[in-house]
Amino acid sequence: MAYAFDIAVIGAGPGGYVTAIKAAQMGKKTCIIEKAHLGGVCLNIGCIPTKTMIKTANLLREIRNAAAFAIDGIEPEKLSVSMPRLQERKKAVVNQLVSGVRGLLKGNKVEIINGSASFMDAHTLQIGDKKISAEYIIVATGSRAVIPPFIELEGSNNVLTSTEALDLNHVPGRVVIVGGGVIGVEFAYLLNHLGSKVTVLELMNHILPMVDKEVSAMAQKRMEKDGVIFRLGAKVKRLKDNTVIYDMDDKEQCEQADVVLMATGRVPDTEGLNAEGIGLEFERNALKVNESMRTNVENIYAIGDVNGKVMLAHTASHEGLTALGAIFGGHGAINYDRIPSCIYLDPEIACIGLTEEQARERYNNVKVGKFPMLANGKSLVEGDADGMFKVIVEGTFGEILGVHLYGKHVTETISEIAVALAGELTVDEILNSIHPHPTVSEALPEGFMAAMGSAIHYM
Repeated sequence: MAYAFDIAVIGAGPGGYVTAIKAAQMGKKTCIIEKAHLGGVCLNIGCIPTKTMIKTANLLREIRNAAAFAIDGIEPEKLSVSMPRLQERKKAVVNQLVSGVRGLLKGNKVEIINGSASFMDAHTLQIGDKKISAEYIIVATGSRAVIPPFIELEGSNNVLTSTEALDLNHVPGRVVIVGGGVIGVEFAYLLNHLGSKVTVLELMNHILPMVDKEVSAMAQKRMEKDGVIFRLGAKVKRLKDNTVIYDMDDKEQCEQADVVLMATGRVPDTEGLNAEGIGLEFERNALKVNESMRTNVENIYAIGDVNGKVMLAHTASHEGLTALGAIFGGHGAINYDRIPSCIYLDPEIACIGLTEEQARERYNNVKVGKFPMLANGKSLVEGDADGMFKVIVEGTFGEILGVHLYGKHVTETISEIAVALAGELTVDEILNSIHPHPTVSEALPEGFMAAMGSAIHYM
């Protein structure tokens, strides 16, 4: 049967547009369908705008502390952030990147179709009043913010999700953030440094559940020092007239706020897709896929947040390439233990692989090495030596099981370990690689030497 396209991609986020471009480069007639903005959540209402605003918060803090770097003449109490101008800068950064995506798609001869796609059958999509057919369809519709249904809303509440919070044109006085995951903690950091009084309510007994507990505890301590209040073990029950009511320590408590930010996670976005109608299987709220990203319908694949595996932009892009490999005769699978994760506080957090707790559950011989950034020359030069490099190693063969970094510039440093894991390198290869001095990255071999009982720059 003749189809209008070889490949149709639904959703133009980091998974979708990368996949569409690569498919076109492989000589396939390709289209991409997007109902909102090219670049998806990440470029428009996620990673990029958040980090743009965090950059301003970091710069404000650095200027306020300029006296510590022997700079005179700055009056910290007079410094403030113009939120309208910050919004303008954020939009300019986003627009430039979105424009770049559009140019890349057009340059690679990917047809861009605006609208919401709905399956008519396994090979046919309805987009408004238009129908298209494709031999293969890749779903990359991403995720959306969710407010848990068990949290009751009463009266008048100023409730935001991360989407609305990115458009604030003023600095709220009191902010209560429900959720201590990555989104909640990054917004707590941002709003605190912009001048809000921030309280975080987290159901678990520690923040950042995906991070090694020792590292997340250090980050929490630093944020508390900067003024953020954390209430752990807090089960939020309802919001009433901007008062958050929750149970903690076996009693009902409350927090008043000017703004309540619901950072309780995201769910796969399959709204309007008619996935059930054509028989696609789900796993909870996500499209169920195999290791090649294929759904139970042979010619349909699902990548990125919509398959619910790891909701990170770079995961979505790699899953798209994995799907294309499977479509065109290859066989690939993703090792989700080898995907780096970054949290943009200051100092930053970056991690990959297993936590210490996970490693001890899976392996009998586990060695852990730690190197404090207080002993790292570049961190002292930067004026911020908070943090630690923590490495987790299988003790018999030197296999790298996990690396958890908390310090300056570590979101750049973690890529070295991603390459090492992809190449199945061991501790020996890291120790035999010469790291430049002075850098933050030279703390990595120190951490691995500590794991093997031979640290040089720390006792």
